[in-house]
Amino acid sequence: MAANLVAPVKDGKIQETESQSSLAKSKAKKAGYSKDTFLQLLVAEVQNQDPLEPTSNTEWISQYATFSELEAMNNMSASFDLSRASALVGKTVVLNTTSESGKTTTIQGKVDYVTYEGGQAYLSINGSTYSMDDLHDIVDTEYMEAFDKVYEWSVKLNRLPAYENLTYDDAEDVESVYNEYDKMSDYEKTFVAKENADKIKKLHDRIEELKKIHEGETEEETEGETKPEETEKTE
Repeated sequence: MAANLVAPVKDGKIQETESQSSLAKSKAKKAGYSKDTFLQLLVAEVQNQDPLEPTSNTEWISQYATFSELEAMNNMSASFDLSRASALVGKTVVLNTTSESGKTTTIQGKVDYVTYEGGQAYLSINGSTYSMDDLHDIVDTEYMEAFDKVYEWSVKLNRLPAYENLTYDDAEDVESVYNEYDKMSDYEKTFVAKENADKIKKLHDRIEELKKIHEGETEEETEGETKPEETEKTE
């Protein structure tokens, strides 16, 4: 797993990144109680038991069976997490990381690849690594594509002039944005705010009016240029 070697510095102090917070929490979890911990406790119990009232072999076997069952459950859980992590490659996910100060930060991005270390799965997102434990949501691909498409379209819409400032020269830009909206699927249009849908229709109608005015002015100019020629022929 690639280490995150770059960290922000504020007031002369190195600040912990969201990725580092995620990895630290994962390592702390991994360092918790395991089968080895329980076996160490079992050995300590044997060494310190009362010689006059020793624990029976049946109790030792029962405790060891409990430890083995715990290990099997942990392995099953780890195997499931690894399998689930592999299926996330290429998908957009949302993570919630919590720093040592208790601040929660939301990270969203596409999973580029997954790495495995010590039975733990780690997700690589936007060039940083995060623990699988911080996974909060998996975003539907169709939803994300529609959301991104409408977002980019909204940016183009907001760059167009206001209704009262529209001129004939804006026709190409307005028609481009309008046609893009017109070609959206019904599902994609559900992401478009009503005021934006009304806005592009209003701008498009205004451009159609300006085009008619422009065409009328062009015809008048053309007629004005041909009239002198006709007069000369008559003479």
